[in-house]
Amino acid sequence: MPVFYDTHAHLDYDVYQPDFADVLARAQAAGITKIIAIGTDLASSRRALALAEQHAPIYAAVGWHPGNAHEAPADIRPELRELARHPKTVAIGEIGLDYYRLPSSQVGSARGADQTPQRGVPTAESVEDTHYKQKQAEIFRQQLEVAAETGLNCVIHQRSSFDDLFAQIQPWAKKTRGVFHCFGESVERLEKILSLGWLVSYTGIVTFKNGQNIRDAVAATPLDKFMLETDCPYLAPVPYRGKRGEPAFVKEISETVAQVKMISPEALSAVTCRTAREFFPKLA
Repeated sequence: MPVFYDTHAHLDYDVYQPDFADVLARAQAAGITKIIAIGTDLASSRRALALAEQHAPIYAAVGWHPGNAHEAPADIRPELRELARHPKTVAIGEIGLDYYRLPSSQVGSARGADQTPQRGVPTAESVEDTHYKQKQAEIFRQQLEVAAETGLNCVIHQRSSFDDLFAQIQPWAKKTRGVFHCFGESVERLEKILSLGWLVSYTGIVTFKNGQNIRDAVAATPLDKFMLETDCPYLAPVPYRGKRGEPAFVKEISETVAQVKMISPEALSAVTCRTAREFFPKLA
């Protein structure tokens, strides 16, 4: 059986507590030999590290997700540096920018206010969104700084923010490397990422009926420039779509990717695992 890694799994979520041992057993039975548990804030990162300490196949990425930026302290670097020193911390992540759900789109925001904006005067909604984006950018910058200091690479989250994120990583592009997880952008944007020497990672979306754009991106990605992940519990592949995802499902993702790349599962195993070990050296 070809072996694979799940390079992005949210194993610290409560949804796995009732049957965690079974989840790991199914992963092992499916040939998934290494799993990276992803932190989304400092508490989540500590939970990911605790799992890594308890289970040999599990490693951890530590970081603060942009969707939680409003809850972040002004400076997360001291605590993040401490977590980054752990021998099973393989990356800083997931970090980045996310404009998909801005404050102005939430219930109770200024969007519903009956106000007529004055020319040249920002509305409460735009000020709210601008502040949120600035907080995300600052937390992202701090984490890129820690990555460069500690010699760790980054797991990048990007949603509806590609141009701003790509601009922000430019000063850091040669000080650290990143993998754009759950890649779902155009081939043109893929090429911009690869031009930096950075990587992408593909999830169960590649198996979806409406995922042809993802399969097109997979086809355009050189074999040694991508990794596989589940992003579980999200994005379970066909035939499990709509159910709770888990690391074992990398097997189904790999089968579709191998078909798109027109190579054997064994060949895909060799190259994607080697890419992961090179990008996350502690996995080796």
